[in-house]
Amino acid sequence: MDPLDDVFQAMRVEDALYARLEATAPWGLKTRRVDGTARFGLMLRGGCWLTLDDEPDAPPPVALAAGDCFVIPHGRPYTLRDAPRSPTVNCVDVIAGNVGGVVRVGADEGGAQTSIVSGWFHFDPEGAGPLLALLPPLIHIRMDHERAQLLQSTLQVLAMETTQRGLGSGLVVSRLADILFMQAVRAHVESVDAETGTGWFAALADRRLGAALRRLHQDLAAGWTVESLAVAAGMSRSAFALRFKDKIGQSPLDYLTRWRMFRASHLLRRTEQPMATVAGQVGYESEAAFNKAFKRLTGLAPGAYRRQHGAARDALMSR
Repeated sequence: MDPLDDVFQAMRVEDALYARLEATAPWGLKTRRVDGTARFGLMLRGGCWLTLDDEPDAPPPVALAAGDCFVIPHGRPYTLRDAPRSPTVNCVDVIAGNVGGVVRVGADEGGAQTSIVSGWFHFDPEGAGPLLALLPPLIHIRMDHERAQLLQSTLQVLAMETTQRGLGSGLVVSRLADILFMQAVRAHVESVDAETGTGWFAALADRRLGAALRRLHQDLAAGWTVESLAVAAGMSRSAFALRFKDKIGQSPLDYLTRWRMFRASHLLRRTEQPMATVAGQVGYESEAAFNKAFKRLTGLAPGAYRRQHGAARDALMSR
């Protein structure tokens, strides 16, 4: 298990919706904010401009070309249009009743043609939160990227499923979109500069810190110390601790504790394992010590956390 596997296993896509956009210039489509979602788009044909709306830290408008993929992790509002000043229509107005189908916007005929497969995921907020908090406002993947071939294969199957719908197409598209999201995140990690960047992704891309992080996530229950993690990184204890704190903003042992509690919260939500078993799986021989650490970070004792999320799950299933 590498660090991203740890996150992806805990994530759960509660539902995924999609539509195929067929646009004729001039055209524009404006979306609204939807918290708790991530949006994605695949350019099948033509090109357009993507703008993140009403956000002070938004990047400048991005030109999308055929084969490009974009992911907007935080549900932010955005606009797609063939030219920067083209008029827009509200996404809700044109997609209503066409989810899973084809949506046509723009001129009736004559203009340049653009085709986009677009969709959005609703995530389990507890499982997805740690990853989504680390992602930038926009992930833009051009098809000249090193992972282009792998992404292109997924995107081609996704495009076929939205063009020639068959039995189970909705479920297939949902699973493909899930894979697409994971591949986009991995592509983003590989684009991070390990030397100048900071944060979790920069640490993963760092040759020495990344080695230590992979060892740690492979066995969170091991009796890790700063010294043993430094050995895994091939560094001295002091140099490792300083570089780790500079990159991630946490000490190595604080990081270890937080990920142990993240793994424990996943086990508490998804399994009925006894509390002592959960504690042991995340490195605590004493159930009392586990209870104390879990409550310190989450504000709830493990038993109360499990009951709270069990009640929420039951309420959701009864709707």
